[in-house]
Amino acid sequence: MAATSPTDEEIIAQIKDGSVELFEVIVSRYQKKLINYIYRMISDFDSAMELCQEVFIKVFNSLDKYNPSFKFTTWIHRIASNATIDWMRKKKIDAFSLDGNDDDDSPSLKQQIPSKDLNPLQTLEMSQLKGRIESAIEELPFIYKQLIILRHINELSYEEIANTVELPLGTVKNRIFRGREMLKAKLTSEMKREARYGK
Repeated sequence: MAATSPTDEEIIAQIKDGSVELFEVIVSRYQKKLINYIYRMISDFDSAMELCQEVFIKVFNSLDKYNPSFKFTTWIHRIASNATIDWMRKKKIDAFSLDGNDDDDSPSLKQQIPSKDLNPLQTLEMSQLKGRIESAIEELPFIYKQLIILRHINELSYEEIANTVELPLGTVKNRIFRGREMLKAKLTSEMKREARYGK
């Protein structure tokens, strides 16, 4: 029986006990996700790389403040989220917030897109649709874009997202629902325009 990998929380406990070299494991687990998240938020890959490095430095220097009763993935995403918002504010990029309350039971983007038994033409069409979805996400207002990325790109649960951005669960669900509706409206509009005028 294969040995299970230690959890993030177990690794952090060992780092706190002096095994600082294990922080490389944390970096390897989260670097790709965090760079992906930050890049999608700020649309600048070089700055995303630098900001991700700063996030890991801050995480390492703040490990004594980490409470293991909370999931580490939530804690590190919160640090990355705050660092990204700070960067955007310094660059005068809009990062305001609004409140919402509705619940959301709608299917995820992955559930809305079939993916099995595709022929080459369908594969091409799915690739094009994926590109359209990514472009549409890029154009969302910050308050929706951030949550859509955390939910559908980084695959955090609603509860983890609520803890990450420090918003009520109902607000998070409401914004994700609204964000999906905005994406759906934009994609539908584009497809109708292409059907009318041709690509």
